[in-house]
Amino acid sequence: MQIEEIKTLLPHRYPFLLVDRVLEIGEKHIVAIKNVTANEGFFNGHFPGASVMPGVLQVEALAQAGCLLTLKNKIENPQDVIIVFSGINNARFRRPVVPGDQLRLEVELVSTRRNFLTMVGNATVEGSLACKLEATAAIVTKDKL
Repeated sequence: MQIEEIKTLLPHRYPFLLVDRVLEIGEKHIVAIKNVTANEGFFNGHFPGASVMPGVLQVEALAQAGCLLTLKNKIENPQDVIIVFSGINNARFRRPVVPGDQLRLEVELVSTRRNFLTMVGNATVEGSLACKLEATAAIVTKDKL
Protein backbone atom coordinates (compact mmCIF):
# COMPACT_ATOMS: atom_id res chain seq x y z
CA MET A 1 0.00 0.00 0.00
CA GLN A 2 1.43 3.37 -1.04
CA ILE A 3 0.92 6.72 0.69
CA GLU A 4 -2.10 7.82 -1.39
CA GLU A 5 -4.07 4.71 -0.43
CA ILE A 6 -2.97 5.10 3.19
CA LYS A 7 -4.41 8.63 3.15
CA THR A 8 -7.77 7.30 1.93
CA LEU A 9 -8.02 5.18 5.10
CA LEU A 10 -6.33 7.25 7.84
CA PRO A 11 -7.57 10.73 8.74
CA HIS A 12 -4.06 11.83 9.80
CA ARG A 13 -2.04 14.26 7.69
CA TYR A 14 1.43 15.77 7.87
CA PRO A 15 3.01 16.22 10.33
CA PHE A 16 1.03 13.54 12.17
CA LEU A 17 0.73 10.86 9.49
CA LEU A 18 3.38 8.40 10.66
CA VAL A 19 3.05 5.52 8.18
CA ASP A 20 4.79 5.95 4.84
CA ARG A 21 4.18 2.56 3.26
CA VAL A 22 2.60 -0.82 3.94
CA LEU A 23 4.81 -3.73 2.93
CA GLU A 24 2.51 -6.56 3.93
CA ILE A 25 -1.04 -6.88 5.15
CA GLY A 26 -2.95 -9.99 6.10
CA GLU A 27 -6.17 -10.64 7.94
CA LYS A 28 -4.60 -10.16 11.38
CA HIS A 29 -1.18 -8.63 10.79
CA ILE A 30 0.47 -5.71 9.06
CA VAL A 31 4.04 -4.68 8.33
CA ALA A 32 4.52 -0.98 7.59
CA ILE A 33 7.35 1.54 7.35
CA LYS A 34 7.98 4.98 8.83
CA ASN A 35 10.98 6.72 7.28
CA VAL A 36 12.48 8.94 9.95
CA THR A 37 13.93 12.08 8.38
CA ALA A 38 16.01 14.89 9.88
CA ASN A 39 13.55 17.57 8.74
CA GLU A 40 10.70 16.36 10.98
CA GLY A 41 9.58 19.20 13.24
CA PHE A 42 9.81 17.29 16.50
CA PHE A 43 13.59 16.98 16.13
CA ASN A 44 13.92 20.75 16.66
CA GLY A 45 13.14 20.29 20.33
CA HIS A 46 13.69 16.58 21.01
CA PHE A 47 16.60 16.97 21.61
CA PRO A 48 18.74 19.80 20.17
CA GLY A 49 22.14 18.35 19.32
CA ALA A 50 21.01 14.76 20.01
CA SER A 51 17.92 14.09 17.88
CA VAL A 52 15.71 11.26 19.12
CA MET A 53 12.22 10.37 17.88
CA PRO A 54 9.83 10.70 20.84
CA GLY A 55 8.56 7.41 22.21
CA VAL A 56 4.97 8.62 22.08
CA LEU A 57 5.34 9.06 18.30
CA GLN A 58 6.68 5.52 17.98
CA VAL A 59 3.60 4.35 19.87
CA GLU A 60 1.40 6.47 17.57
CA ALA A 61 3.07 5.01 14.46
CA LEU A 62 2.29 1.49 15.69
CA ALA A 63 -1.29 2.53 16.44
CA GLN A 64 -1.72 3.99 12.95
CA ALA A 65 -0.46 0.74 11.43
CA GLY A 66 -2.99 -1.16 13.55
CA CYS A 67 -5.73 1.22 12.42
CA LEU A 68 -4.81 0.61 8.77
CA LEU A 69 -5.06 -3.13 9.35
CA THR A 70 -8.47 -2.79 10.94
CA LEU A 71 -9.87 -0.26 8.48
CA LYS A 72 -8.71 -2.29 5.47
CA ASN A 73 -9.96 -5.68 6.68
CA LYS A 74 -12.68 -5.26 9.29
CA ILE A 75 -14.66 -2.08 8.54
CA GLU A 76 -17.23 -1.96 5.76
CA ASN A 77 -17.27 1.86 5.46
CA PRO A 78 -13.92 3.10 6.83
CA GLN A 79 -14.71 6.73 5.95
CA ASP A 80 -17.52 6.68 8.54
CA VAL A 81 -15.40 5.71 11.58
CA ILE A 82 -12.35 6.75 13.51
CA ILE A 83 -10.28 4.46 15.71
CA VAL A 84 -9.07 5.91 19.02
CA PHE A 85 -6.82 4.59 21.77
CA SER A 86 -8.58 3.22 24.82
CA GLY A 87 -5.44 1.86 26.46
CA ILE A 88 -1.70 1.46 26.09
CA ASN A 89 -0.16 -1.34 28.10
CA ASN A 90 3.39 -2.53 28.65
CA ALA A 91 4.98 -0.01 26.30
CA ARG A 92 8.75 -0.43 26.36
CA PHE A 93 11.51 1.45 24.56
CA ARG A 94 14.73 -0.39 23.86
CA ARG A 95 16.82 1.83 21.56
CA PRO A 96 16.77 5.40 20.28
CA VAL A 97 15.28 6.11 16.87
CA VAL A 98 17.22 8.82 15.07
CA PRO A 99 17.12 10.66 11.74
CA GLY A 100 17.93 8.31 8.87
CA ASP A 101 16.40 5.28 10.56
CA GLN A 102 13.63 3.29 8.94
CA LEU A 103 11.13 2.21 11.57
CA ARG A 104 9.57 -1.14 10.71
CA LEU A 105 6.11 -1.39 12.28
CA GLU A 106 4.72 -4.88 12.88
CA VAL A 107 1.27 -5.12 14.42
CA GLU A 108 -0.89 -8.15 15.13
CA LEU A 109 -4.60 -7.90 15.84
CA VAL A 110 -5.15 -10.13 18.87
CA SER A 111 -8.91 -9.74 19.28
CA THR A 112 -11.93 -7.83 18.10
CA ARG A 113 -15.01 -7.65 20.30
CA ARG A 114 -17.87 -5.46 19.15
CA ASN A 115 -16.22 -2.07 18.68
CA PHE A 116 -13.04 -2.78 20.64
CA LEU A 117 -9.70 -4.09 19.42
CA THR A 118 -6.64 -5.46 21.12
CA MET A 119 -3.32 -5.40 19.31
CA VAL A 120 0.36 -6.01 19.97
CA GLY A 121 3.09 -4.22 18.11
CA ASN A 122 6.83 -4.07 17.66
CA ALA A 123 8.81 -1.27 16.04
CA THR A 124 12.31 -2.20 14.92
CA VAL A 125 15.25 -0.54 13.22
CA GLU A 126 17.47 -2.88 11.20
CA GLY A 127 16.16 -5.83 13.20
CA SER A 128 16.80 -4.19 16.57
CA LEU A 129 13.75 -3.66 18.80
CA ALA A 130 13.01 0.03 19.39
CA CYS A 131 9.50 -0.10 20.87
CA LYS A 132 6.95 -2.72 21.80
CA LEU A 133 3.46 -2.43 23.23
CA GLU A 134 0.05 -3.86 23.79
CA ALA A 135 -2.82 -1.52 23.00
CA THR A 136 -6.57 -1.40 22.97
CA ALA A 137 -8.67 0.84 20.79
CA ALA A 138 -12.30 1.70 20.17
CA ILE A 139 -14.02 2.04 16.80
CA VAL A 140 -16.22 5.13 16.96
CA THR A 141 -18.53 6.48 14.30
CA LYS A 142 -17.54 10.01 13.32
CA ASP A 143 -20.97 11.36 14.22
CA LYS A 144 -20.33 10.35 17.87
CA LEU A 145 -17.22 12.53 18.24
